[in-house]
Amino acid sequence: MKAYSIFEKPIKVFGIPNFERDKRLTRLPDEVIENVPSLDFLGRRCPGGRVGFKTNSKSIGVRIKYKTLSVDIGMSIYSCQSAFVFEGSKQNSKYLGLISPYNYESLEFERTLNRSGEMDDILILLPRNEIIESVEVLIEDNAQLLPPTEYKYSKPILYYGSSITEGGISCNPSNAYNAIISRHLDVDYINFGFSGNAKGELAMADYINTLDFSIFVYDYDHNAPTAEHLKATHEPFFKRIREKHPSVPVVMLTRPYANYGEDEYARKEIVKATYENAVKNGDKNVYFIDGEDYFKDFCDKELCFIDTIHPNDLGFYRMAQVVEPVIKGILENENN
Repeated sequence: MKAYSIFEKPIKVFGIPNFERDKRLTRLPDEVIENVPSLDFLGRRCPGGRVGFKTNSKSIGVRIKYKTLSVDIGMSIYSCQSAFVFEGSKQNSKYLGLISPYNYESLEFERTLNRSGEMDDILILLPRNEIIESVEVLIEDNAQLLPPTEYKYSKPILYYGSSITEGGISCNPSNAYNAIISRHLDVDYINFGFSGNAKGELAMADYINTLDFSIFVYDYDHNAPTAEHLKATHEPFFKRIREKHPSVPVVMLTRPYANYGEDEYARKEIVKATYENAVKNGDKNVYFIDGEDYFKDFCDKELCFIDTIHPNDLGFYRMAQVVEPVIKGILENENN
């Protein structure tokens, strides 16, 4: 089998904005991390990163090498350190296999998956939790390797938010709510979820303003240390985005939570105030999604969470059911 680095064409990497420029698997460039030092580790790992290509190889190998290896108390090795492989067109893709480490001490590992050998798309969802040094794809010597089919909506949605946005605590990378929406709607996306460390820093807004995206999903409610911090940062961050992206649709979310209390309601009103002020000022491209709506008709809400805070796979699916129709309506309206 012949090995191809993901830096080689015709392989394409999705979801990592500066991949072509920096030739690294890292979500944030060094200059942004210098301005927001709390993202030194989180900004260098790449949840939401995907590797795409087409092949007719009957066997596909994936070889991954990490720079870091960490254990997450809330997630298994399948959730954190493994890649998830799909076969077929985006909306009709099927699970092909899991590329998982041999154990929690494995910085480098390789797995081989077998398939029919028909020419088709392969999409590899990269692991969430580690800084990745390299990824190689292995296909049979006589097989073809072609560029992947592009997304129907190739301009990505940009998600900014918490560990939930990042994919915690789904059982694998494909079950995060934004990954589900991407698959259902055939839309590219960028995942700027930063566990515990997306706090509305204006330096992040300035970096986001350098990127090209179709929709901005604004969801860092959970990471604000207090409601007062959220109030001090939420609207200024939104206004900074609007300075460079005056007409891009912005979807504002409030936190999913099993049992809303005083603090959750206070935060919801802050996010809602940003939305309502924008509407009052004539902004016609803002949307508000109430985090309580994800589970309001579900009597066993606790079953949707691992700790009443972080959604599990069922929780993410219910989130996607609420957020997806909003995203779908925006995409169809913007592209008609």
